Amino acid sequence: MNTKKIFAALLFAVAGINLYAQSGTNSPYSQYGLGYLSEQTSGFNRGMNGLALGFREHNQVNYLNPASYSAIDSLSFIFDAGMSLQMTNFTEGSKKINANNGDLDYLVAGFRAAKHVGVSFGIIPLTNVGYNYEVTNRVPDGGAQTYTNAYSGTGGLRQVYLGAGWEPIRNFSLGANISYLWGDYERSLINSYSETTTNTIGKYYSADVSSYKIDLGAQYTYHLTAKDALTAGLTFSLGHKLGADAQCRVITTNPQTTVSDTITHTISNALELPTSFGLGLTWVRQNRLKVGLDYSLQRWGSLKFPLYTTENNVGTYTLRDNQFSDRHKITLGGEFCPQETGRKFFQRIHYRAGVSYATPYLKINGMDGPSEMSASLGLGVPIVNGYNNRSILNVSVQYARFAADNLIKENTFRINIGLTFNERWFAKWKVE
Repeated sequence: MNTKKIFAALLFAVAGINLYAQSGTNSPYSQYGLGYLSEQTSGFNRGMNGLALGFREHNQVNYLNPASYSAIDSLSFIFDAGMSLQMTNFTEGSKKINANNGDLDYLVAGFRAAKHVGVSFGIIPLTNVGYNYEVTNRVPDGGAQTYTNAYSGTGGLRQVYLGAGWEPIRNFSLGANISYLWGDYERSLINSYSETTTNTIGKYYSADVSSYKIDLGAQYTYHLTAKDALTAGLTFSLGHKLGADAQCRVITTNPQTTVSDTITHTISNALELPTSFGLGLTWVRQNRLKVGLDYSLQRWGSLKFPLYTTENNVGTYTLRDNQFSDRHKITLGGEFCPQETGRKFFQRIHYRAGVSYATPYLKINGMDGPSEMSASLGLGVPIVNGYNNRSILNVSVQYARFAADNLIKENTFRINIGLTFNERWFAKWKVE
């Protein structure tokens, strides 16, 4: 194995951890819960809008179902990195605003460790928090007096994982990812008035997470005919408390004297992950045409989350239920590659497409938050040069719409770019 390449990959991973400190969203919905939920997809399945659970790829890392690692080619070391550029339009009534983001999304690797055993490791996002906006209104019966609520937040959760997939019997595989989960969020809401006789009140919310995440997977392939096969994939993610304390600081400031009074509220072990399930079916014909359907369920509805409320001028910060709903998501997609190997370049291109629908997991003021509809088109373009014809450039475009009655609507156009380096590192060389 080339130690220089391994060292370069490690340096790339360290750089990626630093880049992950930047938020990849401007969504005001990231001010709720743990933030904006990441798709957690890699370059090849982004072209199919995230389809993954029943996919077994010998030349790609499919970390959404760790059972798939057992299919990784025995002679390859795969290193995959991806980034995205997105443009989002926010609409509320007649008001519209645009925002742009760029983000390094993931860094992953995979290889065959032993016969029927594949291993993968990498860094991927779980949630993002990033928003900054103000709302100004007139004070009821206050004449010309106005008040302004300023909202801002940064942060998110990330995970570094190590996983393995094992095929104990022919056509049946099991797998698991064990992750270290870490991150934080800082959120603030500052209420100020145009009249300097009224106090300014700022609420500052924060939490620091350091925990674990466990994801399990299974796949079974049934050969319908000599040309057709059907693979079923199952996934399970363990829900649990994150051991993180949530804090709320309420700072009241007299704008004339600049004297402040601070009250700090803390809730121990306040945050948690939901239990999640996934089921996918993928039909493969001659390893050229692949069509699949995925369904996933995240059990957010039973979880509580910290909420600050005021009653009779007394503020309390407690865990409250009815802030989330179970999230259901369904994805249909596929890819077509006329001929994966050969000399004809255009016949080796992977053509991909997919559509998804997801129900809201947030409740905002007791009402359902935005649901999501999305679609994507993508290409997997082989990289051919004098020493490597196994690597792939994955490019896709994606449209996503978040919408709910009487709430802000988001329309996002995203460009995803992933580069999969597939190096022949484990071949035995023969000297004549």
